[in-house]
Amino acid sequence: MLWSIVIGIIAGWWFNDTIMGVVIACAILVNMAVAAIAGVMVPMILQRFNQDAALSGSVILTTVTDVVGFFTFLGLATIFYL
Repeated sequence: MLWSIVIGIIAGWWFNDTIMGVVIACAILVNMAVAAIAGVMVPMILQRFNQDAALSGSVILTTVTDVVGFFTFLGLATIFYL
């Protein structure tokens, strides 16, 4: 939470736009929460299907966090700027 605030302040200063800093900070918070949940759930689901969680878990987790981060940032930016 601390780093999202720090990055939000830096982004708001860098782009000279406070709303952009808020959007980036919120997107980081949502992305980290989803990453934590997915980091727990993905290996458990893979283990239940008798798959090796160590091999495919990291690929799935990276994909989930990238997609969620991308769409969270763009979705929040759309909401705040439109």
